[in-house]
Amino acid sequence: AVLRAFFYVGRPVGGPMTQQQNGRQRGRPGKASLPEWEMFAGLPGGGGCTRRGRAQPGSERGEQAIMSIRSKILREVEKRPRRLRDIQERVGVERKVMWELNNLVREGKLVQKMGTYYLPGDPAVAPPKPEDCIPCTIVKLGRTFGFAMREDLSGDIFIPGRSLKGAMPGDKVLVHKFDHPRVEGSDEGEVAYITEEKNTFVGTVRKEEGGDRLYLEPDACPAVKLFIKKSADGGVEAGEKAAVEILSRGSRHEEHRVGVAMRFGSADEAKRCAKAILYAHGLTKHFPDAVKAEAVQLEGAEVREEDMKGRLDLRALPIFTIDSASTKDIDDAVSLAKVGDGYELGVHIADVSHYVTPGSELDKEAFQRGTSVYYADQVIPMLPRQLSNGICSLNPQVVRLAFSCLMKLDAKGDVQDYRFVKTVIRSRVKGVYSELNSIYDGTETAEVRQKYEEAGVLGQLPLLKELYELRTAARRARGGMEIESGESQLVLDENGVCVDVRPHERGLTEAIIEECMLLANQCAANKGRTSRVPFVYRTHQAPEAEKLDRLKNILTACNLNAHFAGETPTQQELAKLLDETRGTPLERCVHTSILRSMGKAKYEPDPKGHFGLALSDYTHFTSPIRRYPDLAIHRILSDLVAGEEPELLARRYETFAAEACTQASAREVEALHVERSTEDCYKAEFMRGKLGQVFTGVVSGVAPHGIYVELPNTVEGLVHVSHLCEDKPELIEGMRFADPRTGKSWSLGDEVRVQ
Repeated sequence: AVLRAFFYVGRPVGGPMTQQQNGRQRGRPGKASLPEWEMFAGLPGGGGCTRRGRAQPGSERGEQAIMSIRSKILREVEKRPRRLRDIQERVGVERKVMWELNNLVREGKLVQKMGTYYLPGDPAVAPPKPEDCIPCTIVKLGRTFGFAMREDLSGDIFIPGRSLKGAMPGDKVLVHKFDHPRVEGSDEGEVAYITEEKNTFVGTVRKEEGGDRLYLEPDACPAVKLFIKKSADGGVEAGEKAAVEILSRGSRHEEHRVGVAMRFGSADEAKRCAKAILYAHGLTKHFPDAVKAEAVQLEGAEVREEDMKGRLDLRALPIFTIDSASTKDIDDAVSLAKVGDGYELGVHIADVSHYVTPGSELDKEAFQRGTSVYYADQVIPMLPRQLSNGICSLNPQVVRLAFSCLMKLDAKGDVQDYRFVKTVIRSRVKGVYSELNSIYDGTETAEVRQKYEEAGVLGQLPLLKELYELRTAARRARGGMEIESGESQLVLDENGVCVDVRPHERGLTEAIIEECMLLANQCAANKGRTSRVPFVYRTHQAPEAEKLDRLKNILTACNLNAHFAGETPTQQELAKLLDETRGTPLERCVHTSILRSMGKAKYEPDPKGHFGLALSDYTHFTSPIRRYPDLAIHRILSDLVAGEEPELLARRYETFAAEACTQASAREVEALHVERSTEDCYKAEFMRGKLGQVFTGVVSGVAPHGIYVELPNTVEGLVHVSHLCEDKPELIEGMRFADPRTGKSWSLGDEVRVQ
C-alpha cells in the first residue's frame, strides 16, 4: 500500500516507458465496449427484449439476429481477409460485430493477425517454421504489450499484446519478426511458439472491484491479472503475498487460471515480502540432502596433522581478521611488518578449495548458487554453515588452513614481488570495524585498547594506516575512482520490523582492509595472466558511446565540464568530476550517472582490465566462502603453485573457467536484484510510519511521470506528475522537469521539500 501512495519508495524496475513505446500503446484499440443488449440484460422489458425493444440473447429473435451477423462475417472473410473497419462497413451494427468477431476468434473459426481477420488454414496465418524464428525469453509485460529478450542478449523485440499468445515473463519462446513493423526500423514480432513455460509467480492477492473473485497481481508484471481458482485458493485472502502455479493456460493472460502454492502473510510486512522475493528467485537457506550429508561430516571439524603437511606454518605470525561485529563467515585475515624502508604484507584467505573439491555435491551446489545473498539481517549462504561459519571461517585462536598472498612492497607502497603459498595460520583476534575506527580516531575505551594489545596486533595498526595512505595516493594518481553509491543501513527490531534507515558509513578501517584485498586480487590476476592458464578475471569496460552522450548531457545540465580530451574520458577525468561533486547536492546525481555510463563489471575468462579501478590486472581472490569465482581461482592457483604444467591446466580448466564466469556473472546480477528489492520493502515499511511528515531531499532523477527525490537517509521516492503540474510537463534533456503553465521547474540536484 505504501508503494502506491503519493511518495513511492524505489524506482520501478525497468524505468519509464520510452515515448516510442508509449506511442505504440496509444495507437492500439482498447477493449471493445459491451454490446447494447449486455448493458440492459436483466432489466424488466418482457418478451425477450431490452427496454429499447431490441432482441435479447437467449430469446429466439436474439439468436436469429446473432446467427445472421455471424454468417455475414464469415461470408465476407471467406471472400478475402478483412480488417475490422472493412467488416463493420459491410455488416454494420458495430458493437455486435466486435462482439461476434471476438467470439469467432475464441472458437477458432477466425484467426486475427495484425488487425486482419482470416479463415483458419489461410497461408497468411500459417505458423512460421521454428527455424525462421528467434529464440527469446519474455522479460517484461505491460497491459497491452511485452518485450522478449533475444537468447544471445543482443537486444529485445517488442510484442503487441494480441501477439503474445498468453506468454508470461520467464517463458522461453520463439519469436517471428514482422516484415513491416508499425514503427519503422524497430524490432517487432509475435510469439510463434512457447518452448518452455515458467508457471510459478509471486505477487499480491487482490479482490476484483465490485466482485469477490481473487486474483494475483504478479510482482513481475503488475498489469496482468492471474485469476485464482476457488478450488485452489488455499484459504488465501486479499492483501497477502502469495506464490501461485499456473494450472491452465489460455491464449490470453486473462484466461490463465492459477492455484496458490505458498502463502507468505501480509503484504504490509517487509519480512513477508522479502520471503516472497526469495521464493520467486529460488533462493533458500536450505540445502539438498546430498549436500547436507557431505557438510555434516565437517560438523565441528578441526585441522588435522595430515592437513598441514607441505604447508608453510605461519601460526607464529601476528595475523588477525577485520570484519563487522556480526560477521560469522570470516574468509580473510592480514599481517603487516616493516622491513627496511618497505613493507611485507600478508593477505591470508580461507582455503575453501581444500574442503570443496571438484565434482562433490558441495561444489555442484556452490556453483549453482554462485554467491551468498545478504539482505537486512539475513544471509542465504553459498556454503552450509559447517563450512561457512565453521572449518573454513578464520575464527580467532583456532588453527585454520589458508591460501596466502605474501607481498613485498617498496617505500612508495608499490608491489615489487609476491608469491602464493598454502599456509597454516591462527588468527590472534577478531578485529571489529567500529573498535578499530575508534582506535584510529582516539575515542577507544580502555577495554578495546587492551583487547588488541593482548592480541599482539596493536603495533600493526599505524603501519596499516601508513600503507593505506601510500596506496590511496597511488590509486588517485592512476585515476582509480571512488564512487559514492549511497548504500543504506537497515535497523530492525527484535520482530524483524524496520525501525530506522541510515546511510552506510564507511570508516578508515573499512578502507584499509579494502586496499589490502585489492592488492591481493591484483597479484592473483597477474599470476593467472603471466602463467597463461585458464582463469576467472573481474573485468570492467570504459563508457559506451550512447551512454557517454547521456552523461555529457547530465554534466552540462549540472554546469560541469563535459568536454574530455579524447572520445572516451580517462579515469583521471572522471575521478576529478567525482571529487568535485563529493559532499555537494550534485553528488548522488553525478556519481550515479558516471557509474551508469560504464559497462557493468562482470567475470570473463580473458584479462581485459578494470576501467573503474584503473587496473590492467584484476580478479576476485579474497572471498571464497561467499563467491564462487574466488573458489574457482583458488582451485586453479592451487594446482599452479603445486607445480602443475600450464598446458595440463589449460586442458583441465579451460571449459570450467568459462562456465564459472558465465554462471557467476548471472547469479551476481540476480543477487543484486534480490538485495535491492528486499531493501526497498524494508524502506517502504519504515517510511509508512512517516506518512504526513515533511522532509528535505534532493532531486535524484526526472521522468515523464514525475521527479525522484532522495532523502538524507538514502530513501528515494517519486513525486508524481499530478502533484507537480496540471498540463503535460516538459522534460528538458532528461535533466529538468518543467511546468509550462507556471514556469516552475525541478532539476537534478535541486533541494526540495516533500511530504
